Amino acid sequence: MSPTVRTPRPAAATRPGKLPYTGDEEADRLLAEDANALLIGFVLDQQVTVQKAFAGPLEIRRRVGTIDPRQLAAMPIEQLAAAFAERPAIHRFPTAMAQRVQALCAHLVADYGGDAGNVWAGVTDAGELWRRLSALPGFGEMKARTVLRLLEHQYGVRPAGIDALLPQHPTLGDVTTAEELDVYQTQKRAYKAKLRAEGLAPRRPGRARS
Repeated sequence: MSPTVRTPRPAAATRPGKLPYTGDEEADRLLAEDANALLIGFVLDQQVTVQKAFAGPLEIRRRVGTIDPRQLAAMPIEQLAAAFAERPAIHRFPTAMAQRVQALCAHLVADYGGDAGNVWAGVTDAGELWRRLSALPGFGEMKARTVLRLLEHQYGVRPAGIDALLPQHPTLGDVTTAEELDVYQTQKRAYKAKLRAEGLAPRRPGRARS
């Protein structure tokens, strides 16, 4: 009788108690506890600080009463954009980012039952997880790889083949403490300054003179 061949099961998913991205205890806990908040934060993480971007999900919930994708996807965009623009604005580009968040939520409703956690729940192949993350509205390659690293490193999501897809440089997904966030942001600023000096990235716009 031939021995039974067992297929390795993926490691059980876990999650951190908080993600130290904002400096606000409630906002940091929400990011870790609510997958919808986490992905909304990543959509907002563009042309603002990490702290500003990831404080957004909690502030959206305070202003409109929910971050449930079903409700945000069904909300009149004018209402959501107005909440984003209320001072202090949730993002420096409130209307555009309200539209992006709503597009993300509509995608989650259509493909994942309105639950961002279903993007990675039960996925056993890293290529499939990569495809799902890359297809999220507002996600480019860098964000998709960062979330992949975060899921692998802090949530115990390790489908087969994930090592080949993980980024080979430090990302926000590696950050587990406020001190590590400081180091990450310092390194990121230095890298961007290097790119600008080499003419590989646009320079920051100067202030208008009076």
